[in-house]
Amino acid sequence: MPGGKQAYERKLEGLAGLRSGAPEAAVEPLRKALKDRSNYLVSKAAALAGDLRLKELIPNLLTAFDRFMIDAAKTDQQCWAKNAIVKALKDLGHDDPAVFLRGIEHVQMEPVWGTTVDTAGTLRGACALALVACALDRQTILTRLVNLLIDDLPVKQDAITALGQVPGNDTVLLLRLKALLGDKDSEVTGQCFDVLLEMAPVESVAFVARFLEDKDADVRSEAVAALAGSRETQAIQALEKCYSEARDPAFKTTILQSLAGARQVAAADFLLAIAERERPEHAAAAIESLGKSRFRDEFRERAAAVMRARSIPSVTSAFEGQFGPLVS
Repeated sequence: MPGGKQAYERKLEGLAGLRSGAPEAAVEPLRKALKDRSNYLVSKAAALAGDLRLKELIPNLLTAFDRFMIDAAKTDQQCWAKNAIVKALKDLGHDDPAVFLRGIEHVQMEPVWGTTVDTAGTLRGACALALVACALDRQTILTRLVNLLIDDLPVKQDAITALGQVPGNDTVLLLRLKALLGDKDSEVTGQCFDVLLEMAPVESVAFVARFLEDKDADVRSEAVAALAGSRETQAIQALEKCYSEARDPAFKTTILQSLAGARQVAAADFLLAIAERERPEHAAAAIESLGKSRFRDEFRERAAAVMRARSIPSVTSAFEGQFGPLVS
């Protein structure tokens, strides 16, 4: 056994050493490694093949994938090999959908603490992301992706990301429907918002803004974050309106905190205005967000002038925590 362990470790060290050499010198060692029984070692070899852009290894990657689909729960625990192979194939620009169509439907139940769990979620998500670049008709791609919208959380997120790479009115409607139906994981709804605002920004602002009044606080927060990250001016205007009408102090703070990541200078202007006129706790939150924003340096002197004018210890403290000492 010790000898076997040492031999295995030498194989891993050998793979690691291939990174420092010429890519063409790695082809044959990787071809051999992809035939190994160890799914972990094969996962390392596949990752390296992708990183080195060795397209000549695509047939070997496909053969290894097929091998680890046989008695998969025993030969490829946790789907280590298959996950790495699919990612490598995607990175290498492999556009034959056959392998991804197999992987996107694969379920692998493995024993864990007296029960069984599906360990193939990452594989299904990776196949979803790879499928959108394949030579496959749009209807088939959308159908396969929609099937994943009721999967586990990470798979749903990958499916939504993949849908964002298949732009069109039909995709917009699918994502709107998913958002309207809701999800037990609010992050999924939030990701629908993000993709919609990227794919169809102008018409999606009003749609996402509707969720600022959702009964679920987590969904409201997801809508706030999505609008704050939008490039559309109307998105910041929607948040300003929501802030002015909100009655919940905690929700107001959520809006202000979200604007730290805003891309538009209008968000910084709004934060400065809040710091200038609002109650201390919200003024402090606004200043903290302004200090974390990309407009920090541009607004420092204006923010300092507001601090000197208001002279509220808690707000000044928030300023100094982000911008440094306030000079009189």
